[in-house]
Amino acid sequence: MLDKIGVKKLDDLYSDVPAEFLHKGAYALPPAMSEQEIRDCFASLEAMNAKLKVFVGAGAYDHYTPSVIPYLCARSEFLTAYTPYQCEISQGTLRYIFEYQSLICSLTGLDVSNASLYDGPTAAAEAMKMAIACTRKKTRVLLSKGLLPHVIEVVETYARFHGVEIGYVRVADGQTSLEGLKAELAKDDVAGVIVPSINRYGIVEDHSGFADAIHAEKGLLIEYCDPSALAVVKTPAEWDADIAIGDGQPLGLPLCYGGPYVGFMAVKKDHMRKMPGRIVGQTVDKEGRRVFVLTLQAREQHIKREKATSNICSNESLMALWVTIYLSLMGPEGLREVNRLSSDGAHYLYKELLKTGRFEEVFPGKPFLKEFVLKPKQNGLQERLEKAGFFAALPTEEGYVSFCVTEKRTKAEIDALVKAVKEG
Repeated sequence: MLDKIGVKKLDDLYSDVPAEFLHKGAYALPPAMSEQEIRDCFASLEAMNAKLKVFVGAGAYDHYTPSVIPYLCARSEFLTAYTPYQCEISQGTLRYIFEYQSLICSLTGLDVSNASLYDGPTAAAEAMKMAIACTRKKTRVLLSKGLLPHVIEVVETYARFHGVEIGYVRVADGQTSLEGLKAELAKDDVAGVIVPSINRYGIVEDHSGFADAIHAEKGLLIEYCDPSALAVVKTPAEWDADIAIGDGQPLGLPLCYGGPYVGFMAVKKDHMRKMPGRIVGQTVDKEGRRVFVLTLQAREQHIKREKATSNICSNESLMALWVTIYLSLMGPEGLREVNRLSSDGAHYLYKELLKTGRFEEVFPGKPFLKEFVLKPKQNGLQERLEKAGFFAALPTEEGYVSFCVTEKRTKAEIDALVKAVKEG
């Protein structure tokens, strides 16, 4: 093999790697183990993980996962499937992607959805690029300061390497400022504005007047959403948004040390041709039977290479299937129940924490669903709660702490958290 590729020794394959990054000496590999020894070894590693009750959100939520979902997704025809370039022989994969798209459109109220992106932050970055492509002569995209910090950071990174200028809209009294937005729009260079449906403080934002102001300046309104919450809050379509984006993780994907997640995007029909990622369409074959196809493929990397609409070269179809099964099982009533239980628990915790006298309200009277922030009167709260078995009180850059309650958290667990706060 070395002769075939024209090198003399294995070390030559690493000639372009700086010497300080190359490992010196022997690898610290354990001796061979039996199957039982390997099981015991991994069990001991797993036991090192702290088992905490999750009372934090910040874009990743500990929602219930129906047990049937991992069993169905583990079937070999799903687990081993890859991007369906040969559409005619991938009907099963194409069908569930089509159903996923249809469900995302139902949640957002918009016309067209793509076949999934990597995660919410990169979906936001793709929406930023899409806004520039749709408006052409506009050069700047505005980000609400109410967006999650990691979403802002990813968009900034993409913008830096795509030559897009980023501006910011301030937050006033816990919500994206309409007056601040209008001041930025007056500069006449804004291609799009990304605002959160529910912001980093957990507040459900009121976007009255946003679409009118942005559309008057020929820009696009982009909403970053928690898809689970769209069952009970105003949809992007109801706010007249042009693009809806977010992370599908709250739709039954369990927390697992950072992933995998699944970004979603839905758009008005007018912007469909500028949307990145796969789009599965429905048609009929020559015998009139319902079939599915990849459509608008001329935008894609496997045809146009570097001239493609986006550099996305795959879709997270297994995670899209997971979301599809979750939404099919829950239905509209199930999603509303998830939000009711989460909201009831969050508001109960909010009141009980204030009763301890250890916190101050930050945004009194502002509507929240399952997540909120308070200002602590003590330091080191997160560390003390962690020792008590809770992942809670996530610090923010303003000196607040964030809490989140989902339907998985019981009243007994909430009371135990409040007790730990009092004891601290």
